[in-house]
Amino acid sequence: MPRPTVETRSDAIPHWYGGDDVLTLVEGDGLTVYDNEGNAYLDFVSQLYCVNAGHGEERIADAITEQASAIPYVASSKGNDARSALAGRIAEVAPGDLGDVFFAVSGSEANEAAVQFAREYTDARKVLTRYRSYHGATYGAASLTGDPVTRNAMGRRAETGGAAKFLPPLSNRSPFDADTPAGLAKQAADHLEYVIRQEGPDSVAAVLMEPIGGSSGAYPAPADYWQRVRGICDEYDVLLIADEVITGFGRCGEWFGIDTEGVVPDLLTFAKGVTSAYVPLAGVVASPAVAAHLHEFGIEVGQTFAGHPLACAAGIAAMDVYADGLIENARSRSDHLEARLRDLEAYDAVGDVRGRGLLWAVEFTDPETGEPYHHPWIESGDNPVDDVIDDAETRGVLVGGGRPRTQVVVAPPLPVTDDEIDEAVDALDAAITAVFD
Repeated sequence: MPRPTVETRSDAIPHWYGGDDVLTLVEGDGLTVYDNEGNAYLDFVSQLYCVNAGHGEERIADAITEQASAIPYVASSKGNDARSALAGRIAEVAPGDLGDVFFAVSGSEANEAAVQFAREYTDARKVLTRYRSYHGATYGAASLTGDPVTRNAMGRRAETGGAAKFLPPLSNRSPFDADTPAGLAKQAADHLEYVIRQEGPDSVAAVLMEPIGGSSGAYPAPADYWQRVRGICDEYDVLLIADEVITGFGRCGEWFGIDTEGVVPDLLTFAKGVTSAYVPLAGVVASPAVAAHLHEFGIEVGQTFAGHPLACAAGIAAMDVYADGLIENARSRSDHLEARLRDLEAYDAVGDVRGRGLLWAVEFTDPETGEPYHHPWIESGDNPVDDVIDDAETRGVLVGGGRPRTQVVVAPPLPVTDDEIDEAVDALDAAITAVFD
């Protein structure tokens, strides 16, 4: 059969592409980005929750240039001074006794590596992750992801097994019937233990969770939940993996989101903010026991660009920038961002505001039913949340669409000021008025 004739064209295909007009950005400075027509936008989603140090940070750019002049690439099977230096720097700020670092390229690949290590260390195959989670969009990472849009898109042709799901401790529209945060923490942790027991503890290698939900809606867990989960994992010899791809490197007001919970995981994954997204880089930080196992038995797989020297140089510089007041700024600006976002609760259409540090979500629900106006996972048609995001963009502010898109996610770069917070939330306020009033 002859191939159909199509119009010849050459263009980049965007990710998460649905045929809509795509904003083309060509320049950035601090929290401001500019499109190809010269329009300015406050970047209150840090692009993909990753440009933590802001745009145009010359210290990071200079470090990349310097490393490129010294040696631009070293095979991931070899040693490199920048690679070793960054691993040491990460170990210095990692929770507890986590230390040895295995580098990867993307967050998806870091999560896959952590799962591989957990399975090899425990000699078990199952990994438990939450519904309402996102851990990546490669075949392996998509099987870990609780977002059905991602999981179904990857699994409709070739399903990857070995992952089971459990319910998250949601603060609103919860499947649990707790009346207090303490009750919710107990019920949700008891449920996780139930799932482990039903799956068979000897078959479960790890529990993988984000300390605070990222693109799934900035969900913080109720107090004591993480401590209970840590105890359950210890009781059943299951490893605990913290996915810090979004929550790491100052996003939640500390070096890592899990630091706000007072728990030390067995493995921690990172990406995005480690270089402020100036160069792709990701990795896994391992406990001494897991690291010793990897050193003894070796690792039979790798990636060409894992631990790329340019990325490691960018990571060292980014950590210098974060330590030079940015993490402190994220912590101190969090109260003002929360207060301004909670002002939006005056709208009947705003059902919930939640988050931590500089990672927040505003969820929209019908006041008569308490349910989303439109749930894109289970129904088709127009979504007013899309209209809010689009309207905010016309007012010069970029915010994210959560998973599911019943909410917007607000996550500015760490050097944000109170004035920029006011400008961005004022624009979001006006967008909500335009769409819902």
